[in-house]
Amino acid sequence: MIVTTHDDDVNIYLTIYCRRLRHDIQIIARARLDRNVTTLHRAGADFVMSYASTGATAMWNVLTADNTLQLAEGLDVFRVELPPALVGKTLRTARIRENTGCTVVATAAGDHLAANPDPDAPLVAGSDLVLIGDEEAERRFLERYRPDTSSGRGPGRRS
Repeated sequence: MIVTTHDDDVNIYLTIYCRRLRHDIQIIARARLDRNVTTLHRAGADFVMSYASTGATAMWNVLTADNTLQLAEGLDVFRVELPPALVGKTLRTARIRENTGCTVVATAAGDHLAANPDPDAPLVAGSDLVLIGDEEAERRFLERYRPDTSSGRGPGRRS
């Protein structure tokens, strides 16, 4: 859930509401005022983006030569080859978020990028996953789906 109205009070309310409705979802909220960042975390947001952190993050992305795009401090978007263990599974049955803390935000096959992919569509060999998560979640994903190194193929990063 992404909560990003132009009113911090509404963002706080919606964060509380969404957290009570679904304790298992990931909530990303925006704070117009830095003083509300802590309040949004207390309301149940997993990540809070403020104007100051967004500006600093934009500069970081420009200055680093990495395949990971940082959205906010501690929140990264990264792309990996579909691990062999996930070929043919659906996002619903793979339970990637529950197992790693990463959320799949898109799938990519060739030049086609499917944002917000169907959770019941089978994952296709040769495609990529675009995931969002913190550094620890990314580490858990890569460890869980690390390929057999003898094959020379697996969920390595792509640019």
